[in-house]
Amino acid sequence: MITLNDVQQTERLGIIIGKVVEPGNNLVLTGDLGAGKTTLTKGIAKGLGIEQMIKSPTYTIIREYDQGRIPLYHMDVYRIESGADDLGLDDYFEGEGLSVIEWGQQLGEYLPEDYLELLLHKDSQNPEKRRVELAAHGIQGTDLKQRVMKLWGQIDE
Repeated sequence: MITLNDVQQTERLGIIIGKVVEPGNNLVLTGDLGAGKTTLTKGIAKGLGIEQMIKSPTYTIIREYDQGRIPLYHMDVYRIESGADDLGLDDYFEGEGLSVIEWGQQLGEYLPEDYLELLLHKDSQNPEKRRVELAAHGIQGTDLKQRVMKLWGQIDE
């Protein structure tokens, strides 16, 4: 469990993730509206070296950013109720970039088999504070979790 005290720490966690991800990694961001999923993705983009403004892909489903050390595929699948198999998401999940999937649980059986899920929880006492659980699914997800936790620990010591 990681505690983030403010927006800057949320972005800093994202930067760390962006520095340690590898091509073909998949991240699923889970949390209520306003939990910090897009803020985290903005940090990830910075960690990848992407300077372009990151916007939530709520209505476009997928936004692609190719300017960093690896491509970033930012997905918001909140509005997908069925037909995820028709979207060709496997091409992204198995591609040469990083897939960041907001509301990934909406994909059900169409989620990639290997991913790291970040569950963001808002603090009821402090609107700026978040708790983040990292849940690894598969070998790549486990390796990514270890790299993130190692670098976060080095910075937070």
